[in-house]
Amino acid sequence: MDAEAMKNLASAIAIAIGGFFPAFAIGRIVSSAVESIGRNPEAAGKIQAPMIIGVAFAEAVAIYALVVALVVKFV
Repeated sequence: MDAEAMKNLASAIAIAIGGFFPAFAIGRIVSSAVESIGRNPEAAGKIQAPMIIGVAFAEAVAIYALVVALVVKFV
């Protein structure tokens, strides 16, 4: 396998793993928040802000994986 093929494979693996796990985490975060709000609707305001922050942090991991994949591919 030549260097270009290895770069493409490494880039594909980085974005696949870096996309799957943050998506899984976001699903868990939102699922737990919705379940909590369903059990206690009065706490929706207290639950929503930490949920959005958690989703943003999980999404940041996906963006970092995208950057790594692009750096591997083009450097």
